[in-house]
Amino acid sequence: MMSKVIFVTGASRGFGNIWAKAALERGYRVAASARNLQALFELVSQYGDAVLPLQLDVTDRQACFSAVQQAYDHFGQIDVLISNAGYGHFGYIEEITEEEARQQMETNVFGSLWIIQAVLPLMRAQMKGHIIQVSSIGGIMAFPSLGIYHASKWAMEGICETLSQEGKLFNIDVTLIEPGGYSTDWGTTSAAHSQPIDAYQPLRDAMKQQSSDPAMIGKPEATADAIMQVIEAPKPPLRLLLGNMPLRMIEPTYQQRLDTWKAWQPTSEAAQG
Repeated sequence: MMSKVIFVTGASRGFGNIWAKAALERGYRVAASARNLQALFELVSQYGDAVLPLQLDVTDRQACFSAVQQAYDHFGQIDVLISNAGYGHFGYIEEITEEEARQQMETNVFGSLWIIQAVLPLMRAQMKGHIIQVSSIGGIMAFPSLGIYHASKWAMEGICETLSQEGKLFNIDVTLIEPGGYSTDWGTTSAAHSQPIDAYQPLRDAMKQQSSDPAMIGKPEATADAIMQVIEAPKPPLRLLLGNMPLRMIEPTYQQRLDTWKAWQPTSEAAQG
């Protein structure tokens, strides 16, 4: 029996690179994509023919379909998609330009949507598949200075929860990966920043102090086994938190939402008519 084929976007660094290597170490075959093809040469030199390097800008819809077809023609199947390509944009809502907002959505939402749409016909024909979409703790709660990033991840949460219902007909599983803070380059070299407005500096300083707590930062390499468990699970979860911090932060956030909805329930019911 042939090993699984895993298509990974954003495989040149960070989570994508770590998870691609973990899959290859497990004996899986990997179609690894990145904007910069040279950044994938290390994977190829280490794992040889088990890796198919693909240059891909996920914001190009046609390129997504072409890359997926190339991987399918090469390996004969695509069992798992790890849609990982994306970045974080930092900026208070008033600071975000139109271009910055559109680019965040083009990459994190449309780029993810295009690559998912590209694999779906193949998985549907196979009558099996697993789509793993990288979301974030920022896909289920929000923090100052990351509003447009949150919007992109909340969008993917909605798309993937819908897809999880639609895919059941074809034995296609969907998993949203929701990491907390990790020491990748997500918040540094791969991040984008709006031009700051001085009025928000006190809030910016407070956020910087909170995020500097080393206990909140996980080791990216420690996530590899969790992702392999999801890939190999007979019934993978729709959502998986990564790290010891997210659940502690999410529980009071969700409880506050429930308390507010319940407190305003008489008003809600009166609006039924």
